[in-house]
Amino acid sequence: MNSSATPEQQRLWMEAWRVAGAALEELKRQELGSLTEEQACALSETLLQGITFPQPPSWRDQSSGLVEQQRWFQRYVPSR
Repeated sequence: MNSSATPEQQRLWMEAWRVAGAALEELKRQELGSLTEEQACALSETLLQGITFPQPPSWRDQSSGLVEQQRWFQRYVPSR
């Protein structure tokens, strides 16, 4: 939007984007609603292929970390 636009032009611009935003949301809802389960899975797989997940630490195979967390709380949280 041009900063030298008149208030009326600005109002019309904002109204156009408000209408466009609602139309795009409706289109998105319709497109997502019409996907088959296979199409949704294929699209999800495509999106996830671009993500590199870090390897979890080796200790995660043996522990969830909750025991260590509780040990820390017992040591550092003052008793009531």
